[in-house]
Amino acid sequence: MIARLLVTFGALVWGLGVPFLEINDTHVFNPDWTPHALIHEVWQLFTNTGLAGLVVWLVWVKDEVVLGAITGLFITGGFLSAFIIRDTYGGSMKYLDGSEKTVAGLNLGVLGFSIVAGGLIIAILLEKRRAA
Repeated sequence: MIARLLVTFGALVWGLGVPFLEINDTHVFNPDWTPHALIHEVWQLFTNTGLAGLVVWLVWVKDEVVLGAITGLFITGGFLSAFIIRDTYGGSMKYLDGSEKTVAGLNLGVLGFSIVAGGLIIAILLEKRRAA
């Protein structure tokens, strides 16, 4: 049950939490972003929300907790990888005014997705132990 809840929590974070944080003037309605960047942003939000629904279905209907967790690791790992290599393509977690959403000095997105990724790994380990 804990594994299912960890994966579901992750799906709620990337499927509902991220759109809540990004459907505003800092992202989707940012007049300084190019139209091409905006379409990629909205595409990413729709894709991740759809995948969150799929993951919840996998976990609670199909009893595929590991597959759901792996899917979540693609999402969280993709974000964390983009953050790690941000200097190679000019990316940043700071807004145009230089501000940044942080908790205890850590970027909110990096902190949140690191916690979610850790929970997904724990869910996989718990499921593997249960199956053994």
